[in-house]
Amino acid sequence: MVFSSLFFLFFFLTLCYGLYLFMPSLRAKNILLLVFSLIFYAWAGPVYVGLLCSMTFICWAGARIMPPLCRLKPAEALDDRTDAVDKRYARIRKAVMWVTVGACLVLLCAFKYTDFAVRNVQTLFGLESKLPGVVLPIGISFYTFQLLSYVVDVYRGRVPAQKRYDQLLLYAALFHQCVAGPIVRYADIQREITDRRASVNDVFEGLSRFTVGVAKKAILTNACGRIADTLLPLSGEGYGQLSALSVLLGMAAYMLEIYLDFSAYSDMAIGMGRMVGFHFRENFNYPYTAVSVTDFWRRWHISLSSFFRDYVYIPLGGNRCTKGRQIFNLLVVWGLTGLWHGASWNYVLWGLYFCLFLILEKFVFKWQADCTGRKRHLRRLYTLVVVYFGWFLFRFEDLSLLGKALAALFGFGSGFADKLAVTTLVNNLFILTLCVLACTPIIPALRDRLSRARKENGPGAGFASVVGNCAAVLLPVTLLILSALALVGNQYNPFMYTRF
Repeated sequence: MVFSSLFFLFFFLTLCYGLYLFMPSLRAKNILLLVFSLIFYAWAGPVYVGLLCSMTFICWAGARIMPPLCRLKPAEALDDRTDAVDKRYARIRKAVMWVTVGACLVLLCAFKYTDFAVRNVQTLFGLESKLPGVVLPIGISFYTFQLLSYVVDVYRGRVPAQKRYDQLLLYAALFHQCVAGPIVRYADIQREITDRRASVNDVFEGLSRFTVGVAKKAILTNACGRIADTLLPLSGEGYGQLSALSVLLGMAAYMLEIYLDFSAYSDMAIGMGRMVGFHFRENFNYPYTAVSVTDFWRRWHISLSSFFRDYVYIPLGGNRCTKGRQIFNLLVVWGLTGLWHGASWNYVLWGLYFCLFLILEKFVFKWQADCTGRKRHLRRLYTLVVVYFGWFLFRFEDLSLLGKALAALFGFGSGFADKLAVTTLVNNLFILTLCVLACTPIIPALRDRLSRARKENGPGAGFASVVGNCAAVLLPVTLLILSALALVGNQYNPFMYTRF
């Protein structure tokens, strides 16, 4: 089951939120959300609900048996003069944290990387045997990272250990963000689990945000996906006859698809959470308008970038060490970032590719965060080019196809253009234009300008108010209808690129 399906939109979500309105208490509402979340996970295979519940229990129990931080003296006081009991508590606390984190990572690696490891061993030693064929459970990368952040934050004393298992399970299993993020920190919603209220404005704003996400996925993302798969099929058929325009347009469509897909799911997650009183943080901030690769990663999948920063990069030493150690820390973080996206070497190369440019910007170019005028436009162009070629690595798990696509792009294929590429461009020019606009803050800027005009008392305030109110009411309905029409009879797989 995926968010952008008719069954989810008009049955699962409608039934869940319809019943939610009639629940007499917040506890009953939480039980309802938990039941529907477990059903959502069970849709892909009931056995994986057991995995989710087991990992949550491990983290719940680990945090509960962790010695309270209040029993310990400050870290700087743990020296030879510190009482032996305090030292023992500190060691036990750290050991419990590492055992809990290690158990979760072992389960994640077992389900996500077993086939990858076996395949590499077979290649390395020339063995021939059948792969285990371990199926990747839905959302395992997301809920594992959420649980890890909870355990580490309890260890650091940033949040108290949750006493009730069902409330921690609700945090980990909530179906809103399980498909493609954002990665929600327990500290951000711990109060809202037990004390929240969704106002009429919350419901309205959440519904509007959700319908924007659905439209992004059903109309724009799927259109870009069809263009990319037509011009650059992953099967590898016809790569000897690729033209430069085919590769250029196919990868541009894929570049748009990746952003629209991930940001659409984040929009839907944030919107669904808002409708029931949860306030998730933003996960994307128009990354294709970034002025550097560093800026790009401050805007792209923000929850993932901040997770690796707070739980890997900073504990490794971050910037508080020598230049060589900083480079090592960056290589570790971006190697893991690539591997997190998929169990294949192309993802690792993708992460290290971006790491290279981050190192150049930090230690060679020494760029400042702010720039203006012509320099800003040049940096934005540079960033788009770097990101564009980075998506080549992300798309092609088969590196031989990657080589053929790059060769065709640089003129070693069947020429500059072919009939299929030209026809595809002409037929999809309008939808591609809409996709480009959706990747920029132009439409939100126009909406904000209209909103400001509604609040002013100038001559056009009355007209702006009428237009704004009509748009606010009609836009969600219109987007939902258009999305439903786009999904009817759509044979394109709406679950593509939500493998994490």
